[in-house]
Amino acid sequence: MVVIGGFQGVSYKRDITTLGRGGSDTSAVALAAALKADRCEIYSDVDGIYTSDPNLVKDAKHLPEISYEQIQEMAEAGAKVLSAQAVQFAKQAKIAIYARSTFESGKETVVREMAPTLKSEIIGVVHENDVSRIIFNKENNDINLSDLLSFFETKNISVKELNYIQHNNYDFEKISFVIPKKNVHNWEEVEKELIIKYKDDIIIDETLGAVSVIGEGFSRDNNIIIQTIGILNDNKIKIFGLTTTSFRLSLLVKKDVLQKSVALLHSYWIK
Repeated sequence: MVVIGGFQGVSYKRDITTLGRGGSDTSAVALAAALKADRCEIYSDVDGIYTSDPNLVKDAKHLPEISYEQIQEMAEAGAKVLSAQAVQFAKQAKIAIYARSTFESGKETVVREMAPTLKSEIIGVVHENDVSRIIFNKENNDINLSDLLSFFETKNISVKELNYIQHNNYDFEKISFVIPKKNVHNWEEVEKELIIKYKDDIIIDETLGAVSVIGEGFSRDNNIIIQTIGILNDNKIKIFGLTTTSFRLSLLVKKDVLQKSVALLHSYWIK
């Protein structure tokens, strides 16, 4: 048995650096890929992946298997599961990941390539409670999107749910995106810089959380979106933003109703 350290890598400048959140998972899968292994076993304090956070949703169900795409969406949407970067390594190298418990045997979740299905289905509901939504709304004054994104890149801050609108008939631009703050260590300083630079043209909303429905087939019909919106509306939960991919539907709601939103959607979609 060979034992090596994880969580470390080398930058493009050849400096030794850490790999960030989920770095140990990334180290393990990268080594498995380099060794041309068929599988990588990752052990932690949980016995695999569940349909939601078991600490938040008591009837969360264990998933015996899940596709690369679905687990990546869960990780990107805030689920404390495998690192999305590690899953990407595994996907490229076609390595199956076995997520198991260090302390108990019996259950496991296998992350692997799975054939797409023709039906729309939901396999999980996850959440992220520490996000900031940034909105730039400027008239008669150009916003340089490349410069804006370069600013965040210099701060090592990733943005997601990016929306850019340019109206053709008049000089008006709107940019909005979400910043997951779990990986940002200097957000207060960055926030001050943005306010000083953009003044009244920027809105920073830190009262929101994100609830995401994970599955497949969101791009094939609108029924999942319609029903999800209906559930929240019926319970008087206001939606402040909505984005979709082929495997995820994410909605922004107030933080004080985030837990309720997760419970409602999980109860409705996960049978």
